[in-house]
Amino acid sequence: MKYVVGARGSQLSVAQTNWVISELKKVNPDCEYEIKPITTKGDTDTRPLFTIDQKGIFEKEIDRAVVQKEVDFAVHSLKDVPSELDDNLILASIPKRETVNDVFISSDDSTLDGIKEGSVIGTSSLRRAVQVSRKRPDVIVKPIRGNIETRIKKVSGENYDAIVLAQAGISRLGMDVKYTALSIEDFSPSPGQGAIAIVARADDTKTISMLKKIEDADSRSEIEAERSLSDYVDSGCRFPLGAYAKSNGSDMTLTVSAFSVDGKQSLLVNKIGKKNDPASLGKSAGEELHVKGVNDLALNWREKVEEWNKS
Repeated sequence: MKYVVGARGSQLSVAQTNWVISELKKVNPDCEYEIKPITTKGDTDTRPLFTIDQKGIFEKEIDRAVVQKEVDFAVHSLKDVPSELDDNLILASIPKRETVNDVFISSDDSTLDGIKEGSVIGTSSLRRAVQVSRKRPDVIVKPIRGNIETRIKKVSGENYDAIVLAQAGISRLGMDVKYTALSIEDFSPSPGQGAIAIVARADDTKTISMLKKIEDADSRSEIEAERSLSDYVDSGCRFPLGAYAKSNGSDMTLTVSAFSVDGKQSLLVNKIGKKNDPASLGKSAGEELHVKGVNDLALNWREKVEEWNKS
């Protein structure tokens, strides 16, 4: 049996797709897999991510290929996958999640705490931008685009003195680069960060069954809680919400943080629920955020983004 796998053509996407294939071959040794690279809107639009008013910019074209049976299933970075999929699709499998924290890479090996005042820090994420500003209000945070390799090359001391990005990408690429790990307490990750999503057609039971063999139950529960939260709050690239669910036996803890545009206001929610009901845990955390005023923060951000887009 041969499967055609849809994925972005970036080095990271190919690397994590090859990792998925290697895991599938362990449990399906008689199957063959071929990667079909597909270009997405996110690959061709060079604007800062938060200015693009569209969900799924890194996955829509790939998932369309799944629906149209051009590929059998798709491999994505899970944080790029909207909480609502096409009716014909299903999130078939979530393999074991990578580490979720962010890292700091600088031109002179400085840490975020030690880098000089006025340094230019690059990030593609509003969430990371505001968290950097909260930690170091004396540095300049600028948007940066490009794949991981490109962003790291821009840390030259000319355009950017440092960048912040996810450790999972560096790990999957096997890159030999010096970095400082940032704490989850100060840099709450994006919902779904560090996880891989495998999307298949909802009626393709044979493929779904095959993909389920590499699913990690804890990772699935944690992701479902974070996605339930995102769906309830309607967070995304234009509203920097951090969330991290962690399994502990039959229980699971979901920690959520949200910030104002200037970083001076913050909301923190820490909920404990049952691992076998992640959707309720995510909704419960979302309800507490609403009570604490997350809608005001979200409106504040959307107004600011509209202002940036006009400037």
